[in-house]
Amino acid sequence: MSTQRIKTPCVGLCSTVYGDHVCRGCKRFHHEVVNWNLYNDDEKRAVWQRLEYLLVQVMQAKLDVFDAVRLRGQLEQHSIRFVPEQSPYCWAYQLIARGARLINQLDAYGVVLLPEFRHWELPTLRDAIDREFFLLSEAHYDRYIAPRFLREGVESRV
Repeated sequence: MSTQRIKTPCVGLCSTVYGDHVCRGCKRFHHEVVNWNLYNDDEKRAVWQRLEYLLVQVMQAKLDVFDAVRLRGQLEQHSIRFVPEQSPYCWAYQLIARGARLINQLDAYGVVLLPEFRHWELPTLRDAIDREFFLLSEAHYDRYIAPRFLREGVESRV
């Protein structure tokens, strides 16, 4: 595995340049994408934690990581980048995102799908996870961030 630390949630599929408030690639908010290099460590950590929290919600509803040590070992063996400090459910996402078309037996990686998803093909599950993760990020933006921007816009005109 590469020893290079993952420094940004960016996955190279940015949609904020097309006017999206939430990036369809990394799920960060547009202002987080634009200002990432200006953020201090605490601000970056807060973004990483929100993304982790939302992704873990999605993943726990679809699968179980029954052997985190095995999962980590497989990620390292197959040179799949992941953030070691994050939940093993985030690691499982990286595994499925990178290997959905190649994995035949998910349990060999320390992961098992919940019964209602066991008949799903992994590429279909990957796409469903990505959509749900995006929708949760978008809902978070709409609930907590957009109203603040509206208030700040009104206050600056007064």
